[in-house]
Amino acid sequence: MSISASDIAKLRAQTGAGMMDCKNAMEESNGDFEKAIDWLRTRGVAKAAKRSGKIAAEGKIFTYLHGAGKIGVMIELNSETDFVAKNDAFLTLGNDITMHIAAMNPKYLSREEVSAEDMTREKEIYRAQLTAEGKPEAMIEKILEGKMGKYYSEVCLLEQAFIKDEDKTIEQLLTAASGSIGEKISLRRFARFEVGEGIEKKVTDFVAEVNEQLGA
Repeated sequence: MSISASDIAKLRAQTGAGMMDCKNAMEESNGDFEKAIDWLRTRGVAKAAKRSGKIAAEGKIFTYLHGAGKIGVMIELNSETDFVAKNDAFLTLGNDITMHIAAMNPKYLSREEVSAEDMTREKEIYRAQLTAEGKPEAMIEKILEGKMGKYYSEVCLLEQAFIKDEDKTIEQLLTAASGSIGEKISLRRFARFEVGEGIEKKVTDFVAEVNEQLGA
């Protein structure tokens, strides 16, 4: 059966579980909310959800340098207590996320942060593609929802598949950590820097780079 975004949002509001966890729960339970809640509980997500209202104001700033300092990442990973911020599992999680960001280069933390400009541009591009393919207007909006979901999974950190375990998103990774550690663990913000990013290079610079790579 088809699971709507409103169904997922409703389950998320009821349980406090992550969006992808709620989506999987609804699909596994064929849209039955009670079964979906049970599905979340059996996987430890409900335990983490109980802590969703807690305040996580402690934590640690993690940094990571890659490629001889060509790429740098900084994140703020929060916990409820300073004690947990020194926990090995917490430290490993923070290091894993910084390396993930260096590799996957997310643009936003979550879909709520996607700018209206980017969202409108992507929808217009997809709509034009679908129209050119001759898709009926009645189908386009439904297809657009799926395409935007894929777009969010590419540019939003929390929805990206974790590089060390592609069966989990970063949001699911955080939810699992909250459940196993026993405290609310949240990722507040991140920054990724790459040498030369945003600087317009001359064509001659690009030619020189290509020649160097080709050994010319």
